Amino acid sequence: MDKLITLYHGSKQIVEVPAFGLGKKNNDFGLGFYCTQSDDLAREWAVSSLQDGFSNRYSIDTEYLNILNLNSPDYTILNWIAVLLQHRLFSIKTPVARRAKHYLIDNFGVNVNAFDIVTGYRADDSYFDYAESFLNNGISVEQLARAMRLGKLGEQIVIKSQYAFSKLKYEGFDVAEKEIFYVLRRSRDDEANQRYLEMLEEEIDGLYIQDIMRGGIKNDDSRIPRNLSE
Repeated sequence: MDKLITLYHGSKQIVEVPAFGLGKKNNDFGLGFYCTQSDDLAREWAVSSLQDGFSNRYSIDTEYLNILNLNSPDYTILNWIAVLLQHRLFSIKTPVARRAKHYLIDNFGVNVNAFDIVTGYRADDSYFDYAESFLNNGISVEQLARAMRLGKLGEQIVIKSQYAFSKLKYEGFDVAEKEIFYVLRRSRDDEANQRYLEMLEEEIDGLYIQDIMRGGIKNDDSRIPRNLSE
């Protein structure tokens, strides 16, 4: 990541001064200000089928910030899942899923609150469903890794600390038109779902969450896919 970067925040409103400590604690990485380096993605995230939104633009100097990149080779896809489990509300349908939640948090959890900025994939609705399928022993970890690359899933950058908030500089905004960007958002989601269903038809061996727990598999196991970014 370059030291001086431009970030975009998709919203239903113009946000000139992001406020530390506000927001939803059940977002992917907990409380924080959720951004992306893609203006188009921010516009997609800003719109609904009923109204336009705004892509708010900021610059930030990251030179002295402590950054966690969950998409780097230092972390596996299960680190990302464990972080989601610590913050998002999952549908725990089976005893396997209940055990899996605790196992993943205990063995793959990362304390995102120890960082100024966290970078990682955004769990849009479809991708959250894939994560739930894995947790409930429905797909293998290899299938999960493939699913997370479907539909060109966006990477988000989350401002976590008060110090990082203080370094954000507002640069302006652009309107996100629902007629354009809601269509793009739905198209991306539909494409991902179609490719996911096609993938499920393939016969594949692999590690399921039950195998991971029974085998006592940890984060250094070479069978767990790393480096989500390609």
